[in-house]
Amino acid sequence: MKTRYRLTRRGSRGDTFYCKDTLTGKRTSLATNDEDAAEQIVLAKNQAERQPILNLQIARAYLMGADKAIGTRTWRDAVTALTETKLGSNKDRWITAQKDKAFAPLWSRALVETQGEELLKVMRAGCVSTNTHLRRLHNFCVDMNWLPWPLVPKRQWPAIRHKEKRAITWEEHARIVEREGNAERKAFYQLAWYLGPSQGDLANLHAEDIDWASHTITYVRMKTKWRENQTPPQVKFGQSVAEILRTLPKAGPLFPYLRGRKPGYRANEFRERCLGLGIHGVSLHSYRYAWAERAKTAGYPERFAQLALGHNSKAVHRAYARKARVTLPALEDYEKNETPAAVITLPVSATA
Repeated sequence: MKTRYRLTRRGSRGDTFYCKDTLTGKRTSLATNDEDAAEQIVLAKNQAERQPILNLQIARAYLMGADKAIGTRTWRDAVTALTETKLGSNKDRWITAQKDKAFAPLWSRALVETQGEELLKVMRAGCVSTNTHLRRLHNFCVDMNWLPWPLVPKRQWPAIRHKEKRAITWEEHARIVEREGNAERKAFYQLAWYLGPSQGDLANLHAEDIDWASHTITYVRMKTKWRENQTPPQVKFGQSVAEILRTLPKAGPLFPYLRGRKPGYRANEFRERCLGLGIHGVSLHSYRYAWAERAKTAGYPERFAQLALGHNSKAVHRAYARKARVTLPALEDYEKNETPAAVITLPVSATA
């Protein structure tokens, strides 16, 4: 192993000792004229430099007994393996994430040679998506035993702070629909307002999902269709939705063109329409926030709203509806309008 530091002399009589860094070429005075002391200082600096590298080589030798590739496996190899475990849109997101320039210094680094500071540097150079994907990639490597221990402890990862999201208003929605000249897109935005589905679920609706006898729409969410024993909700629709549905195909996909487009394409089309009207801060996902807020304001039962939007978690659903403005009715008026539930008197046990 090549030594990094060596002893040099300078001065007219060669009695001033310096330490030269062969890596940077920098000379540092040892502040001594004693040659033996100077040699001991340089020896100590070389040992301090050599020990971490030696420790790493020893650890690598032991680890290679169980995994031959541990010394050469890079972050690029790891992200490629992780991407191959994904399907559909999830796989597309990981392929896109790899193009993030913040990851560039990391791809060629061997996993076992990486320091936690390098991951923190990547996150500082990136954005929310960088933090999210690097965290998942790091945990994947730990789970696969490609990293002998976590490089960044769980509590030390920077918090993920997403941009504030809001619901689209009725006025904004009306302006978008009024200006939309394409009949299919217009119906798409109108149903997004009335039903609140995700853009993927809405684009994949079929005429066969509609039961005209009971005025209900039944569909399984694209995001959770892999779950077993999932009961798809039956969403009842009113007259306004019925009029829109009658303008759409009577068989097959309701939106044949939009169904064949990728989510990013549909999102960009909507964004262009918003920018043209001077509307900012909304996306197609804002329709789900709007539906949740309207349901809460109208007093729609939370369990029904969860089923309609496909939320299994109350916390997630409440996050969607958190900005709804609800005016509480006077209790005396509420008591007059509500029919009291029947009260059943149970017999009291003698031992109670």
